[in-house]
Amino acid sequence: MLDSYASLIKIRRQVFEEVARLAYEGGDYSRIEEIPYKMLKGKAKYRESIFLERAIVAERLRLAIGLPVRSADEHAPISKGIEDAIRTDRYYEPPLVNVIDFACNACPEDSYFVTDNCVGCLANPCANVCPKDAIRIVNRRSIIDQSKCIKCGRCLDVCPYQAIVHRERPCEKACGMNAIESDENGRAKINYDKCVSCGMCIVNCPFGAIADKSQLFQVIQAIKSDVEVYAIMAPAFIGQFGPKVNLKTIDDAMSKLGFDGVFEVSIGADLCTIQEAQDFLKEVPDKLKFMGTSCCPSWSVMAKTEFPEFKDNISMALTPMVLTARLVKKKYPNCKVVFIGPCSAKKLEATRKSVRSDVDFVLTFEELMGMFVAKKVDFNTLVEKPLKNETTADGRGFAVSGGVAQAVVNAIKRLEPNREIKIESAKGLHNCKKMLEMAKTGKYDGYLLEGMACPMGCVSGAGTIATANKTKAMVEVSKRETPLKNSLDSKFLEKLSTLD
Repeated sequence: MLDSYASLIKIRRQVFEEVARLAYEGGDYSRIEEIPYKMLKGKAKYRESIFLERAIVAERLRLAIGLPVRSADEHAPISKGIEDAIRTDRYYEPPLVNVIDFACNACPEDSYFVTDNCVGCLANPCANVCPKDAIRIVNRRSIIDQSKCIKCGRCLDVCPYQAIVHRERPCEKACGMNAIESDENGRAKINYDKCVSCGMCIVNCPFGAIADKSQLFQVIQAIKSDVEVYAIMAPAFIGQFGPKVNLKTIDDAMSKLGFDGVFEVSIGADLCTIQEAQDFLKEVPDKLKFMGTSCCPSWSVMAKTEFPEFKDNISMALTPMVLTARLVKKKYPNCKVVFIGPCSAKKLEATRKSVRSDVDFVLTFEELMGMFVAKKVDFNTLVEKPLKNETTADGRGFAVSGGVAQAVVNAIKRLEPNREIKIESAKGLHNCKKMLEMAKTGKYDGYLLEGMACPMGCVSGAGTIATANKTKAMVEVSKRETPLKNSLDSKFLEKLSTLD
């Protein structure tokens, strides 16, 4: 996806670069009005009009500074409300994920369609298997009556010429919550009662019509202030910015942006592992039939809303983000903490009242890259300053699907060597739902269930830069090179009791 949607990704990242540059330079922020013209010159490259292209970029700029998206009918400058965006205590105001309506192509909803591959064969198998007589033959060509079609797909299965295709909205197909609906003009609309902000619609819309809000502007304002600002990096950061930005150079890279220090969220992952291992041993199977992991907020919210009978089965352990942030704030009580990770869902998690005092800002890797470009950080000149906050291989493994459950199992085997632990992992919310449906039948009694909203886990989150396979390989290398293996070897274990 990262390679095939290159033109859209280029625009999205250039918006982050320009917003970061605007924030670092300061001064008259009404200069934001000039950015669409700076980015897009001459003839239209992507749409039918250069004016439409600039209008869409304008809305992306507003979202990137944390302001609401506007409709095509609203007459106001891009900078309207920017004074409020300068505040470093500004949280996300819902909705987090937004559809830029005039960027949406109004793609057809779920339907089966006959292509030019149809040769009008004599057997007419498509018409013969249709249970609703929705297919008729006109001029030796099959035609599907959409008013009768029930989308069973039998016609597609039997066509010997592969002449029938199943068309789905890419955003709707990617959404595991069925949260994508249509407005009166046939454009995509998000049902926020269902949306869990996983961000899969953002990266799967081929028209770039969906975007989330950012705190990029506010983070840089905090960095420019007198307060200390510390970055906590999600385990999936390894490999995101190329080989030059690694565990030995990330501290220097972040200092060039103005951060006062860096901590790995793998530290919190170790502590989360220990909590979940202890909870599993206490609760399963005596009190709970199974236990689900807690670290992916999209999975956790989906499980509790779609399967309310299982709300107590999802671990109550604090997430790695929160645990790491609390460690940092205990050491630096007056600081600001910025979580930097792969997804939009963590932005939503940070808005919870129970988390706001721990995590001040959330950025994606893409947004952080915008800061590097704006500050012209040359990765080839980075100085090695290895991180001192030691973590374990299991903590770093949280970045990849299956890694959370395996870390918990490894801890349990250390605590109770004779205890047999069965695990099941699901990636993507569609598959997570199927896993919980099977849990209802009793298939997973006694199991530890791991749910991840993204296809390969955090390494394929909506805010990543590197391809998932590449990042996964880099994570595995870092795990092999990490001296401490089991989360119970964490040097922060004694501090766990002070973080509740």
